[in-house]
Amino acid sequence: MIKTERLLQDFIELVGIDSVSGQERAVCDALKARLGVIGLTASEDNAGGTMPEATGNILAHLEGSLPGPRVLFCAHMDTVEPGRGIRPVINDDGTITSDGETILGADDKAGIAAVLECLRTIIDERIPHSGITVAFTIREETGLVGAKSLDPFPRANYGFVLDATGPPGEIVVRAPSQDKITATVHGRAAHAGVNPEAGINAIYVAARAIAAMSLGRIDPETTANIGIITGGKAVNIVPDTVYLEGEVRSLKKAKREEHTALLCGIIEKTAREAGTRADICSTLLYDGYELGENNPVVQLAVTAARRCGLTPLLTQSGGGSDANILNTRGIPTVNLAVGMENVHTTSERIKVADLVSLTRLLVEITRSAGRF
Repeated sequence: MIKTERLLQDFIELVGIDSVSGQERAVCDALKARLGVIGLTASEDNAGGTMPEATGNILAHLEGSLPGPRVLFCAHMDTVEPGRGIRPVINDDGTITSDGETILGADDKAGIAAVLECLRTIIDERIPHSGITVAFTIREETGLVGAKSLDPFPRANYGFVLDATGPPGEIVVRAPSQDKITATVHGRAAHAGVNPEAGINAIYVAARAIAAMSLGRIDPETTANIGIITGGKAVNIVPDTVYLEGEVRSLKKAKREEHTALLCGIIEKTAREAGTRADICSTLLYDGYELGENNPVVQLAVTAARRCGLTPLLTQSGGGSDANILNTRGIPTVNLAVGMENVHTTSERIKVADLVSLTRLLVEITRSAGRF
């Protein structure tokens, strides 16, 4: 039986530990200690580098008593800003929020808390299973960095990432690939009041390029965004450089590649027409994935959801997660909805009931895997 108070205490304590991306040391140490108390030996890899303060991914294993597929539960340790000094509040309506000054951190500490309680329940109740691997990753929010660097790569037959919005029972079976675009537009400096004619305004060139782009929702499967623009030294100097950073995502590889090429071409053409140039780079951050309803990992998730009273719903996402990397590396993986709402904002919240439902789902996935 799920012990709600123990689950809730874990969640409250975990969100109270600062762990913005790249600074996960404290929560990593806390989780290794918790896994040890539960009875698992946790190891830490070098995904974060070799400096003393660096943090790696956590891997832990619970051996099973049954033959059958090993399941992998994966959640990330890092949070976005503002994520320092989080003070969680348990509200009368059964939700948990922050005090309004920070995010809550249910993304993704709700997933971590559910995994810990699932492990305790499996061990306490001696539920037969065919083996569990746990991966808690770093720097997911800054480009799935931890998952890309898992070493050794976890061994498992089916993967379940706990990092989707929506109520427990929703199962993300399709997610996009993503390109990152960076560009430095070069201009020519001049005095803005004395001889502006001698200059080429790099900010103006970049603005013209952006104005010519199709951004936002391109079609039901594709999005694009320019999210960063920096440049200029002073208001009386015609700026000689400006830096742009953007992205293109699509559920279809060909659409992503086509739109990325279009945006890069616009920047190049606009700079050339202005008598200057741009240094442009596009990088694939991660591949997408698509799993059919008959895929065994999907069937396992659907079966387990029904057995614990949830209504399974197969969905797609516009965002990437560690599931993208795990699928690319050969572990069929779905992303399970955790119940978190309004993520990456100070209005983030989660229902206690959803946290409990998610944990029940993980226990049932573990139990059901032994029968597959």
